[in-house]
Amino acid sequence: MAENHSQKCNMNDLQETINIKTSIEAGEENIILNPRFEDGISNWSGRGCKILLCESLANGKVLPLTGKHFASTTGRTQSWNGIQQEITARFERKLAYDISSAVRIFGSPASTIQATLYVQKPNGKEQYIAITRVQATDKEWVQLQGKFLVNSVASKVVIYLEGPPPGVDILLNSMIVQHSQKLPPSLPPDTENVLYGVNIITNSNLTDDLNGWSPLGPCTLSIAQGAPRILPPMAKDSLASHEPLNGRYILVANRSQTWMGPSQTITDKLRLFVTYQVSAWVRVSSVRNGPQNINVALGVDNQYVNGGQVEALDDRWYEIGGSFRIEKSPSKVIVYVQGPLAGVDLMVSGLQVFPLDRKARFKYLKKRTDEVRKRDVILKISGCYCDDVFGTSVKVRQIKNSFPIGSCINRTDIDNENFVEFFKNNFNWAVFGNELKWYWTEPQQGNFNYTDADELLDFCNKNGVLVRGHCIFWEVESTVQPWVQSLSKNNLMIAVQNRLTGLLTRYKGKFKHYDVNNEMLHGFFYQDRLGKDIRANMFKTATQLDPSPILFVNDYHVEDGTDTRASPEKYIKQIIDLQEQGANVGGIGVQGHIDCPAGPIVSSALDKLGVLGLPVWFTEIDVFSTNEYVRADDLETMLREVYAHPAVDGIMLWGFWELLMSRENAYLVDAEGEVNEAGKRFLALKQEWLSQAFGSVNDDGEFLFRGFHGVYTAEIVTFGKKIIHTFLVEKGDAPLVVELTI
Repeated sequence: MAENHSQKCNMNDLQETINIKTSIEAGEENIILNPRFEDGISNWSGRGCKILLCESLANGKVLPLTGKHFASTTGRTQSWNGIQQEITARFERKLAYDISSAVRIFGSPASTIQATLYVQKPNGKEQYIAITRVQATDKEWVQLQGKFLVNSVASKVVIYLEGPPPGVDILLNSMIVQHSQKLPPSLPPDTENVLYGVNIITNSNLTDDLNGWSPLGPCTLSIAQGAPRILPPMAKDSLASHEPLNGRYILVANRSQTWMGPSQTITDKLRLFVTYQVSAWVRVSSVRNGPQNINVALGVDNQYVNGGQVEALDDRWYEIGGSFRIEKSPSKVIVYVQGPLAGVDLMVSGLQVFPLDRKARFKYLKKRTDEVRKRDVILKISGCYCDDVFGTSVKVRQIKNSFPIGSCINRTDIDNENFVEFFKNNFNWAVFGNELKWYWTEPQQGNFNYTDADELLDFCNKNGVLVRGHCIFWEVESTVQPWVQSLSKNNLMIAVQNRLTGLLTRYKGKFKHYDVNNEMLHGFFYQDRLGKDIRANMFKTATQLDPSPILFVNDYHVEDGTDTRASPEKYIKQIIDLQEQGANVGGIGVQGHIDCPAGPIVSSALDKLGVLGLPVWFTEIDVFSTNEYVRADDLETMLREVYAHPAVDGIMLWGFWELLMSRENAYLVDAEGEVNEAGKRFLALKQEWLSQAFGSVNDDGEFLFRGFHGVYTAEIVTFGKKIIHTFLVEKGDAPLVVELTI
């Protein structure tokens, strides 16, 4: 018997319904005509199907949420079939729009509904923009909300709903699409009275037996002696107190589940929007059944938050480090240590959770940056007479820092003049978000699309921007296009060779780097099907076809301590294995998709990777927070850590413009060109990394200064004459002598 849903509706359901109605009815200047079907289905049409006007369905069980009518699709035979409306005449490019709809399905218990924008350019080229999606049911109306931006000049723009499998009807009660209202800027978080570097864990050193500690689950806790007495290196510089540990540790026995371990409730000790660093020594009793994962975790209102992980390969003590941040008020937060298999005893010593003082570390990083990124310069000036009466003055100004700072761009991004202006003013390198990937250049076998990559490359060449090639292959199976997945082993080998030959021959000498096989720590598609040698062979073949670019490995979570699959040690082993097989690995790509960066942990990873002597690039940096001041702190943390580390040769952001990035709340510039606090911090750092100097020539006819690598102008004034010279400061340990003749 069918349930009467209305009788089962509780107060939470009712409040959600009221919220949906309020949101929909609040819309003004709606660019959707007949948004509530008060005029039947005029202005609406079916996309590959028919639409009907309904007062109810299923004998009155499905009624409109608001008004008297809703629309229903019928005869859907493809997932892209749905209900649509053309908005060309009422739509403006480069403006951000909000969409709010009440939707539902009929013919299936649950399915995803997606709002999509179809854009046709004047040259006939088509573009599809996925706006937003929601999980819909046949039980109740749900709200579909999202935001979109179109950069291209368009001859036709259509908004439509799609997504459920064939045979499932999409129901639409109302749709509002209006120009986005600008939200008020974030306020800086309240960090007054935060005790930076002070551990919030009770009885961390176990001087008061097990006071403050509780077992999570029916395991047993006891205290033993024999743990390290030194503070873990990643935490040492961040802690306010450097008292040594006493060697005590918690022994966790009788573990019948992986999540069992020691725990503490820390709800009242946490501050919102504050970044906490996590540190401990950990050990396991046995690795007979293979390496054991150990994780410092947080239960935030029963949701899991990763505070750091390490993999134990033997029975020695391991340092574990990580970080976390909470941005919504929780009712309960517990921290616990978990991970090893059931039956494996766990040992924990000196667990520290403490607010990270980023500003104090920034001061240290500024000094380190001056050591790593600057060079002493001697301007040797001849052809003038310098004496105490007249003298010769010199004004040095850096006009360009030569350190690579780039961004991800996509083909449609460069249709936006405001985006292009910001990009050209602030970046000297680029990487294509999708346009060079195999699934983009050959979506169906033999059907090639190099137009987008060609146009992006032409844009970069015209603007003097160097380009990374991302990527030749992508090892994660879910990113491999279906026709490639369906190939036999022999045909797959042929397809791989054709991909290498086609791409590397077409663009020979045009890309400075290539990510050869992306994310090999996380995926195994080609290796599983073609054998272990395939990865090295990809590198070797790429070198044969185009010897000019540096060939990179590229992966994520290497720098943040949250993923045992991607530890620096495993990355190093992978690189050495490739090199021993003859692969010309010339660079290490660290993506930098990071949630709440802790500088000491990032720096520790770079120290380890730097041992290989290969250039390290951060290839895909993005940070995110709902608070733009916190986002700015995150971005500054990453940029300062990376720029100050001698192993790093370049930085790439994974975008900067709202709605043109893969992560929400990561942008530096909003959809309509306004720079937020994170963007301002980025611009301020770029300005800080330009050197200036002013003074007089000494008795030896020399002017000395220390400056960042890059292009400079020297304005020399003597006897009323002003002469300007341009010169380049390159990397080097010895002082650079620049001969300037007047």
